[in-house]
Amino acid sequence: MNYNAGENRFTQLEEEKEERNKILSSFFYSGCFIIILWLIQFIQWAADMDISVYGVLPRKKEGLIGILTAPLIHADFSHLISNSVTLFMLLFGILYFYRTSAVKVFFIIYIMDGFFVWLLARESYHIGASGLVYGFASFLFFSGLFRKDKRSVALSLLIVFLYGGMVWGVLPTDPKISFESHLFGAVIGVICAFIFRKNDPPPLYDWEEEDYEDEIEDDTDPDEVEIEDDAEPDDFRRN
Repeated sequence: MNYNAGENRFTQLEEEKEERNKILSSFFYSGCFIIILWLIQFIQWAADMDISVYGVLPRKKEGLIGILTAPLIHADFSHLISNSVTLFMLLFGILYFYRTSAVKVFFIIYIMDGFFVWLLARESYHIGASGLVYGFASFLFFSGLFRKDKRSVALSLLIVFLYGGMVWGVLPTDPKISFESHLFGAVIGVICAFIFRKNDPPPLYDWEEEDYEDEIEDDTDPDEVEIEDDAEPDDFRRN
């Protein structure tokens, strides 16, 4: 008995350690990406440079480099600030909740958003990480719709509550804003949510395991139920 208690305690400690490492690593990698964006912006400001020419320039050979560099470049600090907190939160959510899919989702949205901007967007330099923001938000929201587990649905509702107003960003409301990047990022996020919908199943907690076991015990075949000959039918009108 004591042996089982000690084993359960050891398992619990291991799970807590794994959970703590999961949180810390998600925080670390999300933070590192944001720090990279700030370092690039600081260098651009300190050197008084305009590196927007390394953005995506649609259908121009020299604009292909922007597929890799455009999300790292921002017009000014206000542009970067508007993306930083949201990007950190969304990236953290993907790394924490969808761990095995996170790296694939990140690079698919990163590359494909830039590619479709280069292929179909207006002929102008497109810069900024907003496409990633829309792609990550879309992935998190639609993952809940496709998976339908409690954790993913709750996360989807949180995304709607925090970032529901972002939906207007996929419309051409401001010529200075790359709505194409927002739109393509969102669409690719939906596709990723569908492709990886069976990855990263949610953990089954103790209370859920108990409910599941109860359901199994109660799952009796009606044909196997024996009814006594002298049993009286229930009169539900009595209540």
